Amino acid sequence: MDGVLLIDKPAGITSHDAVARVKRALGGPRTGHAGTLDPFATGLLLVLVGRATKAQARLMALPKRYATVAQLGARSSTGDPEGEIERTGRLPPDPPLLPTGEVRQRPPAYSAVKIKGQRAYKLARRGEQVELPERIVTVHSFEQLWREPDPELAGLERAAYAIECGSGTYVRSLIEDLGDGYCLELRRTGIGPFSVEQAVAPPERGARAWAKAPLIELERALALLPAGAAD
Repeated sequence: MDGVLLIDKPAGITSHDAVARVKRALGGPRTGHAGTLDPFATGLLLVLVGRATKAQARLMALPKRYATVAQLGARSSTGDPEGEIERTGRLPPDPPLLPTGEVRQRPPAYSAVKIKGQRAYKLARRGEQVELPERIVTVHSFEQLWREPDPELAGLERAAYAIECGSGTYVRSLIEDLGDGYCLELRRTGIGPFSVEQAVAPPERGARAWAKAPLIELERALALLPAGAAD
């Protein structure tokens, strides 16, 4: 069994958890994925099965599309709802400056980036000071969809953004860099030619069979890639 599964990851589980469920339900083939989603995030996860794991680098390099709802006027220690929240009341300008092109970005301390063999988020959770080096990422498009007063928190606002970016870009950092804000919701809606609308939920935890797994055969999946992406 060699191919790509389009999984719609729910909130509350890690990308590793989703891959483990697929592996168990398919009987234990070699598996992997092409791009981590944070536990609070939802949306498209490419799960690679069998020989498709050898195409991981090519699939990870595809541009990614996100929809996010941001809380404005507050900050989070993790850049998402799972961190320590500080209400500041300071709102970014409207409309904000939404950077595109090559952007200098510092990954969040609570990220899966490795520091001397350890994940940054593990060090941060132990209370260690974590400051990751800046990197250059590519933001293809960054659009504000709406912005309105928060219906529950007086003086704060919420805003929705649609973002298309290159591999390695942290949406949490893009939102933090607007000013005082963090991601309330984050959903990956697409990766290259693949859309979350085509995706299915992962198998239930502990499931030992998935007879009709909607696998895209490896050759077909690679044929869908833009010219040069499969080289």
